[in-house]
Amino acid sequence: MERKEPTPSEDPIHGASSSSTSPRRGDYGGGTQKPKGNDHDVFLSRIGRGGQLFNDLRKGLVDAAIDTFCSMPYLDDGILDSPSQSKISIPIFTPHFVSDQAGLRKLVHTLKCKRSSGQIVLPIFDGVSPSEVQLVEGRSIQAFSRHEGREEEMELGEWRKALVEVGSLRGWEAEKFAKGNKGALIELVVARVVSLLKTTFKLPMELVGIDDHVEHIMSSIDPKYNDTRIIGIRGVRGSGKTTVAKNLWNNLYSDFEHLSFVPNIREVSLCMGIEYLQEELICEGIGIMSQFTSKKVLVILDDMDDNIHLDALVGDGSWLKVGSIVIITTRNMGILDKANAVPKHELNELTHSQALTLFSRHLFGKNSPPEAYRYISYDFVLRIPRIPLILELIGSSFRQRREEVWKDTLMKLKDDVNNNNNQDVLHMTYELLDYEQQQIFLDIACLFIGSSKQNPIYMWDSCGFSPKEGIKVLKGRSLIEIDKDDKLIMHDHVRDFGREIVRLEHQKELQQRSRLWIYEEAQHVLDNNKGTNMIRAICLDEYDSKRSYTSENFKGLTNLRFLKVCGANFTGDFENTLSELRWLHWERCPSNFVVANFHLKQLVVLNLSGSEISEDWEGWGPIKMATELKVLDLSSCPSLRRTPDFFAFNNLEILILEKCENLEEIHPSIGNNKSLVSLNVSGCRRVKELPIGVGRLEKLKELLINDTAIREIPMSGKGLMKPETLNASCCGGLGELPTGVGRMEKLRELLINDTTIREIPMSGCGLMELQTLSVSGCKSLEKLPTGVGKMKELRALLINDTAIQEIPIPRGGLAKLETLCASYCEGLAQFSLVGNGGIPAQHTPILASHRSCRNENRSNMPACTGRGCWWWANARPTLLAAVAVTFHGLQAGHQPPLIPNAGAIWSGSRIAPSGPRQCQKWLRDRWSRPPTAVAMEFAASRDRRSPSE
Repeated sequence: MERKEPTPSEDPIHGASSSSTSPRRGDYGGGTQKPKGNDHDVFLSRIGRGGQLFNDLRKGLVDAAIDTFCSMPYLDDGILDSPSQSKISIPIFTPHFVSDQAGLRKLVHTLKCKRSSGQIVLPIFDGVSPSEVQLVEGRSIQAFSRHEGREEEMELGEWRKALVEVGSLRGWEAEKFAKGNKGALIELVVARVVSLLKTTFKLPMELVGIDDHVEHIMSSIDPKYNDTRIIGIRGVRGSGKTTVAKNLWNNLYSDFEHLSFVPNIREVSLCMGIEYLQEELICEGIGIMSQFTSKKVLVILDDMDDNIHLDALVGDGSWLKVGSIVIITTRNMGILDKANAVPKHELNELTHSQALTLFSRHLFGKNSPPEAYRYISYDFVLRIPRIPLILELIGSSFRQRREEVWKDTLMKLKDDVNNNNNQDVLHMTYELLDYEQQQIFLDIACLFIGSSKQNPIYMWDSCGFSPKEGIKVLKGRSLIEIDKDDKLIMHDHVRDFGREIVRLEHQKELQQRSRLWIYEEAQHVLDNNKGTNMIRAICLDEYDSKRSYTSENFKGLTNLRFLKVCGANFTGDFENTLSELRWLHWERCPSNFVVANFHLKQLVVLNLSGSEISEDWEGWGPIKMATELKVLDLSSCPSLRRTPDFFAFNNLEILILEKCENLEEIHPSIGNNKSLVSLNVSGCRRVKELPIGVGRLEKLKELLINDTAIREIPMSGKGLMKPETLNASCCGGLGELPTGVGRMEKLRELLINDTTIREIPMSGCGLMELQTLSVSGCKSLEKLPTGVGKMKELRALLINDTAIQEIPIPRGGLAKLETLCASYCEGLAQFSLVGNGGIPAQHTPILASHRSCRNENRSNMPACTGRGCWWWANARPTLLAAVAVTFHGLQAGHQPPLIPNAGAIWSGSRIAPSGPRQCQKWLRDRWSRPPTAVAMEFAASRDRRSPSE
């Protein structure tokens, strides 16, 4: 039996990877075919506004090359079409789900598809519990009652039934999963989708030494699958176990009906329990033990480190049907012995030649070292563990140094390295950092993985750690990564090494360690008043409203700079206590303030989110002594109706008031904060106006006023000229943008969805840096600014449900556009494309819904008389022109109008008699052909039509 070659990837990085490598779905290759009747693999919807999880998951799915239709909240964007054309639906519920009537209608239809066609529904509850979604508890009960009298009783009944049903389905509660680690949640969801869709994983293009391992294991597998096989892959961290397993998946998956990839078993079981992982397998239709003996399955169990995991997920393997394959990756050979794994494949070190290649790539940027450094590099590779992750770390560490410095250091260190000790090698890398960089590294390892880098930077800067340079060095040496959302990422091996450094500061005495991030350990030190000046950070992230801390608990903590508590209170006299504190995360703090002399003069970050504090809270007086404060987070404070004054906070840069649902007034003194760079009042639905002084803020880069009652954006003089993000979506009373918006030269994101804005101002060089322009739902907006075609950086143009009639795209314009959505644009009849300018093909397909009809029978699209547009640009560089298809009715005898440009392609009713689906297939079949040949074929087809057509 022939095996398919593994799918190559575009990213040439080292052979080993952490288990977070994204899966891939590309061109339906690797032996899988797109299921008939399913235009999209995943229908992703957000029911209710708010929440970053929707965007992060969308990116995760897109990065995995999974064909995903993203449905916007509060918009009927293909309600009776896209869900039924997807194999998997993922509805994300946010706290405002009850008010999203369009989302509830989509949910009803989604569940109908689940019952009628077996569609898989994977709900995610983001900031809301399943019982709240089921209208059993919480504010959702009262909110839902507001629909009564406004909507038909039959429809209300359908909504209630759908909410009860979806709340009972197995899904994920974002806040509870892995202690709120949404990155881990996204990884698990993407892995689940990959398993269900039978897709391939995205792997590095040049896997040093990996192919030999894969070939050896594949040779042991019966091509006809006449036996049951448990395959074991054992290796140290960073050796590439997960990469080998994913490569095997890519070779085998198309031969199995039931598949499952379970990542990070060790870490997930610690956070969620082994029962959670058992239920994951059951939910994927594979199950455990003797319940599912009739299924031939392919399962990857990644990072298993305990016999308990083996017993719970595999047992003795007798329940597996003949032909099934289970692949286990582990560091513990005993697990493979107990599982009777055959083969038990050991990932040994790379050969010297392979190690030198990988080392050279990270140090010199090529496959071999320069002649002058050839022998010293080879000598060094002989003396260190030849593990891919270690080679990357060492090579990257020396890359940032001057040649003479790294050469001298290399010569000195090569004789001191223990040949087989990864920890020693990592420690050598750590020792090459200066003191400040070491502190930043340990803070990230213990406290800030998955966090935005901005707040830690404020703390580190206040401590004199030069954080920007430090992060640059750590990133350059492969000790950390920064994702697209500026979050701090670290390989679990490096993370555990950093935490081990802290543990070894004193193995027995917790109070002699610099950082306490485990709740029980930190609580033990405080309860027994054992704090010392060694401790720099304490994280108590479990909610406890009954606990109060006194000054005695913190008396010895003279160097504490980071403190996180949830729900607890402080009592007593704190004079001369916490004097070095830079960051206080006091989430859900109580309304009564009973502490004296709480003077946090060095504080730069204060988080009081989710608290019951009001404008009269007695804690404001002491807090205002923190004159160096940079970040004030008051999000989701339901009792806050007016903010305090901000006169004391002259250095404030970030003010977060998001989701303060009863907030009505922002103190005018905010206009005096000349340092302010970010103001977030999104979700404050009772706020009707911004203080006039906001319009004078010259350093403001981010203004988020979406989902408020604000009617006007104040601008004055040179104020508000530097924003990079302006989000005014769902501001129903906002009828116009100030003319100054059109002069914003730094603006990258302009989001004004669901407003009554009639015009987008633009003048001079303004808006030329715009990357995202979203005006969906602006029903009064009839035209885009004439200069939109000159926006060379524009990547996303979203004009759904507007009155826009034309999209002007001159020659060479919108060269970087990746996404164009024009659903429900009833007046859109013309695309202004000039020559071969238009929209060039990108690596990311451009796909937008074409539905614009408004008749009631939306399921009968061929009989519609509406007029719409459907855009699609291929992913092949050979087809340089965008594809523009317009249609008019789609009934027999209704001819789509010709779009006259040399590079565009026109589809007529004979080629695509049923509309865009057939047209899409027709175009896919011609992706590899020259665009001129495709254009000529279309032209010939048009010429063959009779005049009556």
